[in-house]
Amino acid sequence: MNRTIFGEDHEAFRLSARTWVDREIRPRMEEFIEAKAFPRDIWISAGRQGFLGLEIPEEFGGSDAQDYRFNAVLSEELSSVSAALSSCLGIHADIVAPYLADLCTDEQKERWLPRFCSGELVTAIGMTEPSGGSDLAALLTTAVQDGDDWVINGSKTFITNGYSADLVVVAARTTPGSGAKGITLFGVETGMPGFTRGRKLDKVGQTESDTAELFFDNVRVPAANMIGELNMGFIHMMQRLPQERLGAAVSNIAHAWSVFEETLDYIKERKAFGQPVGSFQHNKFLAAELQTKLEVSRAYVDQCVMAFNAGELTAVDAAKAKWWSAEVQNDVIDACVQLYGGYGYMNEYRVARAWRDARVTKIWAGSNEIMKELIGRDLGL
Repeated sequence: MNRTIFGEDHEAFRLSARTWVDREIRPRMEEFIEAKAFPRDIWISAGRQGFLGLEIPEEFGGSDAQDYRFNAVLSEELSSVSAALSSCLGIHADIVAPYLADLCTDEQKERWLPRFCSGELVTAIGMTEPSGGSDLAALLTTAVQDGDDWVINGSKTFITNGYSADLVVVAARTTPGSGAKGITLFGVETGMPGFTRGRKLDKVGQTESDTAELFFDNVRVPAANMIGELNMGFIHMMQRLPQERLGAAVSNIAHAWSVFEETLDYIKERKAFGQPVGSFQHNKFLAAELQTKLEVSRAYVDQCVMAFNAGELTAVDAAKAKWWSAEVQNDVIDACVQLYGGYGYMNEYRVARAWRDARVTKIWAGSNEIMKELIGRDLGL
């Protein structure tokens, strides 16, 4: 089925992103996997292409596209080669960007946004804690005011870009005992005394993604680094989580689609018992099911993109897109592994790495169980 949500400008942007991926990323994938990170030259290159400032005003070096379809196109092209690449650049350009563009003061924007767009300033967001997981209202990291500074203590974990980020948007409790109402966001910068990082976490999948633990030991953060309003951090996060979940859905479907297309080529060529394995009825029917799942799911996600552009995407609809796309992604790629047979379990084949890479999408951006809880509440249950 032809997609109808993109115009000529979006397709031109897609060609630019695809060309960049083919030139800068595909030839170096093994290097990135070994390093467990994308080096700074990739960020600088992405900034030079205008990929990092889609949501940033032009006066600070961005393009201020005001059209989420460009974000979606970029996510799809990044996911076609690496789910981790989409995650790392997406955290920066699609998730952190709205916090900085919407909530920062003019002084903060002048200080951070030009380098944010150029790739000289890599960002991360510090929400998840070792004890809390998806329960953001229960976070334990604290920020206590001391003169013109706030002193932060605590830790975060599973932070994408955490090891290399120059600026981390950190959620901390500023009013004890007040639950979700006492959380504030701060910009914690590399080099601040007491701000340290643990090792790069050894993950099952998305090996090339830079993921780390963050530690805050009496970190003094100037009041000028508070992002948004005091004690409004939880509200700020809730307002922006639908975009994060939409971005995850776009990436999930694009990742699965690219693996499915590679698998389709494979089963047309590989022969068993004198004929292509794709011609066996079971495999033919399976391929038909996988393509149908992907097309139907993408149609829903496309409508979510358009709803977001119109300011009409609800948190519940974003939750539906997130959990369903993660399920479809994992189901499709697992089936693709089976179609490859024994070769599907070999690391030299992308399908094996993609299988591992996909598993986390049921967990991050709010676990699938949390997504269903949100939907269930909306049903009055």
